[in-house]
Amino acid sequence: MTLQTDITEEFPISRESWQDFVAQRRRTESALLERIKELNCLYGITRMAQRADQPLDELLTGIAGLIPASWQYPDIACAAIRLGEYTHNSANYRPTPWRQTSPVVIGGENCGEVEVCYLEERPQSDEGPFLREERNLIDAVSDLVGRIVAQRRAEERMRALSRELIMAQENERQRIARELHDHLAQDLSLAKADLERIHCSLSAEGPCRAQTAAIADRLAAAIRGIRDLAYGLLPPGLTELGLVETVLAHCEDFSLRHGIVVDVFADGLTGVDFDFDTQINIYRLIQEALNNVRKHARASRASIRMLGAYPSLIVRIEDDGCGMDLESCQAQAGRNRRMGLWSMRERVRLLGGTISFKSRPGQGLQIRIETPLNRSTREHP
Repeated sequence: MTLQTDITEEFPISRESWQDFVAQRRRTESALLERIKELNCLYGITRMAQRADQPLDELLTGIAGLIPASWQYPDIACAAIRLGEYTHNSANYRPTPWRQTSPVVIGGENCGEVEVCYLEERPQSDEGPFLREERNLIDAVSDLVGRIVAQRRAEERMRALSRELIMAQENERQRIARELHDHLAQDLSLAKADLERIHCSLSAEGPCRAQTAAIADRLAAAIRGIRDLAYGLLPPGLTELGLVETVLAHCEDFSLRHGIVVDVFADGLTGVDFDFDTQINIYRLIQEALNNVRKHARASRASIRMLGAYPSLIVRIEDDGCGMDLESCQAQAGRNRRMGLWSMRERVRLLGGTISFKSRPGQGLQIRIETPLNRSTREHP
């Protein structure tokens, strides 16, 4: 016995009414399927936009490829996104007379459009061959594209400002280091030499001889302090010796000064010619990490591992100190605007990499940095 017979026996209705009911139900199911496709389109775009590592050009091309599946005739639909002089389109795109467009507005200005075309003629509907709901969808897509592009541009401006700030810091450090080393330290060295000549000319029994010796010692200590400060501001040999040798020299000096053993391991970096920006940023990251070990970790040993594993440079910094509660420390750093943590994150982001921290109270701190490694400058395959 069919469903129709069961229902008509209990609730007598005409055949025409039943057919109308079935047709209405099919239209409702079809409309719901269309709405599901629309939601899949918007959710898909949102998910794609969450990939911060994906370049904007690739993202827009991916969105254009995602759009056609949500239109009424997906097999013959294609899409394009235009921003300024650039066009990002689905693989099957070609312009046709059967098109629907919506402007992409960014900052109150019309910066482009989203276009959907049918590759073949279809029956007339609410807007040419397009449904009224498809007008709402393409408007929603263009609005979403505008928001994504505006956000990416804002993030790029922030990265540019951060890059300029960090480079301004480096330039100022280099200027101060040169001034300290080339002028102040040299002037004090000359003054110390003159004082030593005066010291030698004085009578051994005179009271001034002991005073001049003490002053010379203080000048020598001041000269050492100034040169150490200049060394910290501008590591000597970074461009001449390279990143690995400069890091090794810094760690040896750090161990002698603070009594903390630092083991350095490097592999896979022979022949890699880093540009200065990459070298100085990696050096500063290691320098800041060791400063944190000295100030906060109460550690006796630290290790630094630098691994060239194409396509990445991996740097791991670990210590055997007291560790920390990362969540509370990071929240506190945000409230107190601690520049060390901010600077490390910004430097890694400017290098196009990632940084992660792993720690628990009593179990030390592990820092893992991964940045792109350019193999084009290697001396051997």
